[in-house]
Amino acid sequence: MTQITETMVRDVVRELLAQMAQNGSSGVSQPAVASSPAAELQMTEIGMAKPGTVTNEVIIALAPAFGDKLGRKTITGIPHAAVLREVLAGVEEEGAKARVIRVWHTSDVAFVSHAGAKLSGSGIAVGIQSRGTTVIHQRDLFPLQNLELFPQAPVIDLETYRAIGRNAARYAKGDTPTPVAQKNDQMARPKYQAIAAVFHIRETSFVKTDVKPVDLDIKFR
Repeated sequence: MTQITETMVRDVVRELLAQMAQNGSSGVSQPAVASSPAAELQMTEIGMAKPGTVTNEVIIALAPAFGDKLGRKTITGIPHAAVLREVLAGVEEEGAKARVIRVWHTSDVAFVSHAGAKLSGSGIAVGIQSRGTTVIHQRDLFPLQNLELFPQAPVIDLETYRAIGRNAARYAKGDTPTPVAQKNDQMARPKYQAIAAVFHIRETSFVKTDVKPVDLDIKFR
């Protein structure tokens, strides 16, 4: 597992403080959305996301900063492009159809995934935060309920992300799959707590409460 470094913490904190200073506020400000494309991943908004009609559709709902902000990597340095590629591959392996959306109005992964589930043709969605936290959600559940929750981003690897995509597709087809096995590291919370908090603060700074979810066209480079 990639070890968090002092440099990583310092860089993220420096970015946060710079945004605060730029906006002349002691609180968290809302910076402009980065215009440069993410390395290896190009995402283009193609219009407001509408309810799907394909019964085996799985929506991949991305939090506001995923893919083109916050270094374009998870809390342990996994490129967002690789994360998204694996989840999509898992969905496709099971013969389901994937659609990627951006959720702007919240940074909470439970509400991000639930927003996706409400738009999904099957009622199933995977929500992903920038730091890597992931949820498989179902439309008729309450937001803080879920089918599967992966709260410890530091222990989620690419193999797990692919398995998450496969299970989401199985739920979409009406199956009842065995939950994805999760690794457990009791030291993950104390080691990553500070940087996780910074990630969440920064992700939240990109929230646009009055903007509805949008469909994304995804290209890997």
